[in-house]
Amino acid sequence: MKIKLSPRPAALFLLLLTLLFNAATALAQAPAAEPEMADALRANGKIYVVVAVVVIIVGGLLTYLISLDRKVSRLEEEIKK
Repeated sequence: MKIKLSPRPAALFLLLLTLLFNAATALAQAPAAEPEMADALRANGKIYVVVAVVVIIVGGLLTYLISLDRKVSRLEEEIKK
């Protein structure tokens, strides 16, 4: 049984291209002279609104996924019968 360790050239090229693109975008970012958006939102007291909206969205997604899982489980049990 032989194990082939070399990946396909196309996959290797795509991986290399992805890594180079990520490195180029990381190096292209300059330090900001002005305050960041989060600092401005925190100074205005609006950061709590942003956090609340994110919590509501994540909670809604989790609720949807749980209900979807229950429906799929119910359908799987029907198929088994």
